[in-house]
Amino acid sequence: MSVKTLTINNQLMAATEDQTILEAAKEANIYIPTLCHLEGLSNVAACRLCLVEIEGRSQLQPACVTHVQEGMVIHTETEKLKAYRRMVVELLFAEGNHVCAVCVVNENCELQDMAITVGMDHTRFPYRFPKETVDLSHRIFAIDRNRCILCTRCVRACDELEGAHVWDVANRGEQSFIVSGLNQPWGEVDACTSCGKCVESCPTGAIFRQRSTVAEMEHHPERIAIARKRKEKQQNKSQNS
Repeated sequence: MSVKTLTINNQLMAATEDQTILEAAKEANIYIPTLCHLEGLSNVAACRLCLVEIEGRSQLQPACVTHVQEGMVIHTETEKLKAYRRMVVELLFAEGNHVCAVCVVNENCELQDMAITVGMDHTRFPYRFPKETVDLSHRIFAIDRNRCILCTRCVRACDELEGAHVWDVANRGEQSFIVSGLNQPWGEVDACTSCGKCVESCPTGAIFRQRSTVAEMEHHPERIAIARKRKEKQQNKSQNS
C-alpha cells in the first residue's frame, strides 16, 4: 500500500492511499464534523457536514468518501465551511420536528451537540412542521420519524452488521422517509432480530427504547465499531478454517 503525503490545515502528514481525508484527519487529531459517518459502517456522504476545501478544486468535497492523493492541500475550518455547516444544521432543524426539551435523548443527542459545535442557536429558515409518523408496534423499540435526519445509519447498521435488511429509504427528495420491511409496521417485520443496532447507531431520538422518558436514554454508538470488528474476526476465522 503506497503512502501519500498531504497537508491539512498547514499540517504536513502521511496517509495510505486507501484512507479517506476524514480518516487521515482523525489520525492527526484534526476534527471534521460529521453526522452520517459512524465508525464500523460504510460511508455515504449524506449529511454533507464533513465537506472540506481542497486547493485546486472548485467544489467542496466530502471528507468521508474522498481518498487522499499525493500533494493534496486541504482546509477544514475556513469561514466558508463554518457558514455552510451552520446552514446545514439549521436546515435539519427546520425540516424536522426537533423539540429537545421533550426528547428521550436530550443532552445525549449528536444533532444537539452539532448545533452547539457550529454555533447554531436559532434557524433563519421557516419551520416546515412535517406530519411524520410514530411507530410503536415493536415490543421493545419505537421509531419517531419526526426526529429522523435521514443519515441512514440505521439502514447500514442493519444491513452490514446484522444482515437483517429491515430498514430502507422510501420515496425521493423531500418526501423521503425511513421504512421498515416493505413499509410495514416495525413489529410485523419478521426479519427484525431485535438486536438494537439501529437504536445504538441513531444520532438523534428517532429510534429509541420504549418507556424511555425525557433525557433518559443514552446511545452507545461505539458498540457499532465493536460489532464490526467482531464480524470481521468471525469472517476471517471461517475463511481460514
